Order: sequence, then structure tokens, then C-alpha cells
Amino acid sequence: MTMGFAPSLRRPIALGFATVGVFFATLTAEASDHLAVDAKVTDVSVAVTASAQVHAPFAIIWQTLTDYDHLAEFIPGMNSSRVIERFGTGAIVEQEGNAGNSFLSYPIDVVIESDEYPPSTITAKIVSGNIRALDGAYHIQKVAGAENENEFVLSWNGPIRPDIDLPDFIAEWAIRQNIRDQFRSMIDEIERRARAANQS
Repeated sequence: MTMGFAPSLRRPIALGFATVGVFFATLTAEASDHLAVDAKVTDVSVAVTASAQVHAPFAIIWQTLTDYDHLAEFIPGMNSSRVIERFGTGAIVEQEGNAGNSFLSYPIDVVIESDEYPPSTITAKIVSGNIRALDGAYHIQKVAGAENENEFVLSWNGPIRPDIDLPDFIAEWAIRQNIRDQFRSMIDEIERRARAANQS
């Protein structure tokens, strides 16, 4: 069966969506270094969730998630990301790149609206481009009872529907890889910036 979706999770964000980047039949939750990824097919899209524990000050987490003009420097497959408009609670961001790998590649060209609601939420939704649906959010939550005040859980959840048809078994594999790679790269960059701040 072909669902009419695509491995577009590399387009966040910011993952994407982040992401941003971010699909099909229920995927087994995947955990590695506190990283968990899950996806479940629906009638019109794929519901995606990802979460990981982050060791960094809140300010650095927020700064990295909203560093739209530099996302392409550390998000796999993203060739460019630039703010084309700013408004009261966020920004309009244009992003280009490729989702997939050497076996399967899909060009991404989208405009995303990101709304910021400190201290906990950053939303992302598609404005235009070759993703049919994207409407998700990052959430930041402090780890209850943690000895270190810089312990947070960063999560992403929301539906995505790309503009390409793929068989389910291919889509499942591609989506899992894209979500995992994008989200892990975001976490790595947050913690890299935190270490750099501690050394300065």
C-alpha cells in the first residue's frame, strides 16, 4: 500500500523542525542516549513524536532552536535556512535542502512560520512549498527532581505530510532515520554550545 507521503522529516523544524525536519504505520519507539522517536500513520498524515534529555541551560536551548539563520550549519540535509520576515512572536523562515540518503533523496523547498511562546513552546507550520502538511511544536520541560538545574526534556510532536508517494515499508525506514538524525543533531548542537559557554 502506498500512503502518498514522503521522507521529508529533514525539513524541520527545526525540525525540525524541526526541524524540524518530520511518518507510517506505528514505528517502534527508538531510544538511544535518551533519544526516543515514534511515528504513527493517520488517514491524512503521520503523527510524529521525538524526545530527548538535554544537558544545557534553558537560554542556550531556546537560542539554538530559534537560530533560524544558522540551522543549515548543523541540521543534516539542510542547505539553507533564512529568516524572510519577523513578527511579534516569531518569524517566517525559508528553507531548502534534501531529505534522505544516497539510496533515496527528495528535494525540500519550504516556507515555515515559527511562533515562539517562552519559556516552553515553539510551533512550526507550513506556509508554502513541497510539504503538504506540517503543524507541530517543540516543547521544553525541566526534569523534575534533577540535581542539576540545567536538565531538560526537549520534545517535538505534530503531523507531517510530504508531497511524494512512497510504499509504506520504504517510508517507515526513511522517516525513522530522518527524525532520529535531525533531532540528534539539534541536541548535539545545543550541548556543544553549552560546553563552549562553560569554557569561555
